[in-house]
Amino acid sequence: MKKQTKVAIIAGSILVVVGAAAVLYEKLVQGFAPQTMVVTEEAGNVSPAQGSSSQENQTEAPTIQAPNVTILDASGKEVQLQSLVGKPIILNFWASWCPPCKAEMPDFEAAYKEHGDTIQFMMVNMTDGGRETIATAEKYIASQGYSFPVYFDTKQEAAIEYGVSAIPTTYFINAQGHIIAYAAGAITAQHLEQGISMMQAN
Repeated sequence: MKKQTKVAIIAGSILVVVGAAAVLYEKLVQGFAPQTMVVTEEAGNVSPAQGSSSQENQTEAPTIQAPNVTILDASGKEVQLQSLVGKPIILNFWASWCPPCKAEMPDFEAAYKEHGDTIQFMMVNMTDGGRETIATAEKYIASQGYSFPVYFDTKQEAAIEYGVSAIPTTYFINAQGHIIAYAAGAITAQHLEQGISMMQAN
């Protein structure tokens, strides 16, 4: 009888743990949802990346010139963002240890395959040399078979210049080098295409 009671207690404990884990997982998934989409005045009004598309939920900011930053390409060569102006630029900050970054990457890959000839994709890895290295970033990209261009912010200068406080963060920059919109948090394929449309229209 004691043995049966002990088994019942263990089984009950397992159910509690599983239930708690399920709740925690749901909260984590919700945390990975798109958080904000800020649109500059130059682009006009657009529905935010999360929630209702009503005007009262929209946030606007003044149009600003995209800061010029220097990062490394896959061959270790320095690349300045300003050198790529002339085409719209999608600037995305990510890391291989970041679940929401990885969640949105298939959409970026699909967008790159569709728009790579007309839009510059700058997938900038937050390479701190500790938690994330060039080797770990390249290993992850290779394991997923992604073909979009990857860059490395080894000195964290780009992240500081763009005020990146959390990842992923995505900036949409038009061909004139103006920031049209930016998003904090993972974005959906729909909002990625929305950002692309805004860049091409300005």
